[in-house]
Amino acid sequence: MPDLNGKKVAIIATSHFEEAELVTPRDELAKMGAEVKVYSTSTDPIQAVEGDTEPTQKVPVDGVFTDLDVDSVDAVVVPGGTVNADTIRTDEDAQEIVRQALELDKVLAIICHGPWLLASADVARGKRLTSFPSLSVDLRNAGAEWVDEEVVVDGSLITSRNPDDLPAFVEAIAEALEA
Repeated sequence: MPDLNGKKVAIIATSHFEEAELVTPRDELAKMGAEVKVYSTSTDPIQAVEGDTEPTQKVPVDGVFTDLDVDSVDAVVVPGGTVNADTIRTDEDAQEIVRQALELDKVLAIICHGPWLLASADVARGKRLTSFPSLSVDLRNAGAEWVDEEVVVDGSLITSRNPDDLPAFVEAIAEALEA
């Protein structure tokens, strides 16, 4: 198991995120020793869903987007969920977080519908990535090279398609943090 002691991971999400896409990276990376915190638009717990429809648990939030100092973390993780992705992509603070993560060469790991945020932040151009298939046209139109693969690593950017890809997604995050 990778040793991520001393590594700091920020997860950014809003309500109606796909439960497994936040909870699995949070819990698995923490088991490896990383300090993982969740940030959102307010400090209220955020609602998880399964399959974008069934509400499940509420997840506690450690801070708001503006509290997150991207320079002080090693990775930023963005889960999917259609409603979460549609909400977060229009949030200027979330857009700035992904821009900074890429500028500072931090690990930026985004899954499922989350890559919509890259298009809205105007940082998809020239990136090789994947996402939930329905986003492929949007991401290509934003200048990305979209591919249908379990996990795609392009420099510090890691993307995956859906919850089935979580084992490979988490492994890629851990490997990038160990490097």
